[in-house]
Amino acid sequence: MAITNGPNLNSVLSPTQTTLVSNYIDFTASGTAGWAQQYLPDLMEKEAEVFGNRSIAGFLSQVGAEESMTSDQVVWSEQGRLHLSYNCVVTTASSGLVTIGTDIDGNAAAGAHGLRVGDTVIISKNGVTMQGYVSVEDTGGTATNITVLPYKAAAMSTYFSDSDAATIMVYGSEFGKGTVGQTKANEPQFKSFVNKPIIIKDYFQVNGSDASQIGWVEVSGEDGQNGYLWYLKAEGDTRSRFADYLEMSMVESVKATPGTSVINTALGTATTATDLAGSEGLFAAIEDRGNETSGVTGVNASTDLAEFDAILAEFDKQGAIEENMMFVNRATSLAMDDMLASMNSYGAGGTSYGVFNNSEDMALNLGFSGFRRGSYDFYKSDWKYLNDKSTRGSLLDVSGAIRGVIIPAGTSTVYDQQLGKNLKRPFLHVRYRTSQADDRKMKSWITGSVGGASTSDLDAMNVHYLSERCLVVQGANNFMLMN
Repeated sequence: MAITNGPNLNSVLSPTQTTLVSNYIDFTASGTAGWAQQYLPDLMEKEAEVFGNRSIAGFLSQVGAEESMTSDQVVWSEQGRLHLSYNCVVTTASSGLVTIGTDIDGNAAAGAHGLRVGDTVIISKNGVTMQGYVSVEDTGGTATNITVLPYKAAAMSTYFSDSDAATIMVYGSEFGKGTVGQTKANEPQFKSFVNKPIIIKDYFQVNGSDASQIGWVEVSGEDGQNGYLWYLKAEGDTRSRFADYLEMSMVESVKATPGTSVINTALGTATTATDLAGSEGLFAAIEDRGNETSGVTGVNASTDLAEFDAILAEFDKQGAIEENMMFVNRATSLAMDDMLASMNSYGAGGTSYGVFNNSEDMALNLGFSGFRRGSYDFYKSDWKYLNDKSTRGSLLDVSGAIRGVIIPAGTSTVYDQQLGKNLKRPFLHVRYRTSQADDRKMKSWITGSVGGASTSDLDAMNVHYLSERCLVVQGANNFMLMN
């Protein structure tokens, strides 16, 4: 019986004396792979989390709410101002001829103004004010002109000159004894707004072999999952990143300009069904319909205080919502702290904490500090999204970079055109697409033949993520963007 040895029998060399180039072995180097296989290194098994908790989601959950929708768009209506105030021009001061322009917010008014014969008004320009009486409406056959007679002078020319730009405000009316009443009624005005949801997707894949691979390094994900399977880390990171994208999309999205966007043309999807129309995010909504400030920079505490009071003055002109939430970057947060410290009034200062069930402890536990200025309560919190270098934190040196937002707390009453009734909803909230057939708030499903799926013969696990949603910014005139 013959014994035949294989050609590679005892192919491992006998021990030899070898001089090393250093007194340690780098098992990560390509030339030392053999050592890594022979000898167990002093391995730190836990993956170092050098960036801490990397998730930036949570902003919207702190300030708003989520509601379902079943349509391709959400439409809501916001009421106009209750009182009548317009920009105007004193056309002929001697006769009291006044031409009405836009309303006080700059919206077109002209012939659609609400001034009527019998109204008592105040006309003002550069500190000069005059109480007057509307004696004639539609002077000269145009709905933009009225005649105003002063109460305390022979002519308006005592106060104003021809072509003076001014404002006119109705403060009441006056009628003589035995006269008929007002013959024209003013109808309330409202403006409708619309936003459309966008579909957000992501994807992760791991083949069957790698899904079964055991590593040396214990990994952990943002949601607390851990183990020695690397795909757990990769899949967890994909999921966490997708959750952040859901929030970032609601903050950063813009609507495509009709007729100018080349996206759909390039993709060949320029049809109603497949059009990529974008969506109105938080920043875009405030830039379009809200307020912006470049104040409170930390350069000078006293100057910052004056600039902050200017913000309050602007809020006074709008809805005067008493409770507001501030989400700011680190520099602006410190500037606010310095401003308050200079007043020796850092802290609650009589803050009600109504939005936190009147609990200061709850506010602090959620990362908010409260203070009161004038008749307003503010709850300040650092917004990680504006600090993280991989998100908005890398744009701080850019001119006009966003430093924070001030958002009214609570709810507002709006008319829902789909439901046909008035509803109270948070000023800021997310609408997601859902129905009895499909919930698209946050979908996740697996395809392939790995990981419990048996949908195809593909030796891989495909993890799919999808959400369809949009943001609703109600009463943007009460919001402030800090840039």
